[in-house]
Amino acid sequence: MSNINGKVYALNVITPMKTWKTWILRTVFFVLGHVKPLQSDLINLSFIEFARWVIIPRRAFPCLGKGQRPEELKYDYLLFFSNFNGTWNQYIDAFSAVLSRGLNLIWRWSEKFPGSVPVTPFKEYIARVQFDTDYYYTAYPHATANDLKSAHVVQSSFDALTAVAAQSTPKQFADAYLRFVLQVQAHLGETGEAPAVG
Repeated sequence: MSNINGKVYALNVITPMKTWKTWILRTVFFVLGHVKPLQSDLINLSFIEFARWVIIPRRAFPCLGKGQRPEELKYDYLLFFSNFNGTWNQYIDAFSAVLSRGLNLIWRWSEKFPGSVPVTPFKEYIARVQFDTDYYYTAYPHATANDLKSAHVVQSSFDALTAVAAQSTPKQFADAYLRFVLQVQAHLGETGEAPAVG
């Protein structure tokens, strides 16, 4: 599938909204952007590398001129873009389980949105409004967001070990090395292709 690059999966969702609902959703986004505690559940889902919602008004679609007529659209559109680690099912399940209230607050203005709970109709809805991604950039396609966080822990612990190594006795170094191994052992992951899910 074109949406997968290493361990990273891209999700693009486009949903129509009646134009009178757009100002309500803009207000919701304003509140979410300025009240940081409301973002904590999304931030705590550590397998999400990126998530963004964008509203495109029906009269704001680009027109390149030279014979192209402007679109005559009935709806405004809500676009959702995200990169995450794991499978599509895991992502949608986590969204439904952890962020159901927030998702309902945002997507309820879109046409025919069934709600994020129960998860089966929500998955069917996302599958209908999702579009494949042909190209996208990821700096570390063979590493998850948690792999990168762990790499920083390993590097900082290793830097601390090297700082004390030069002036340590063999016994002091052995103790420092043991502390280093205990600090980083839970952070020694594996990069590469995501495991196949059957």
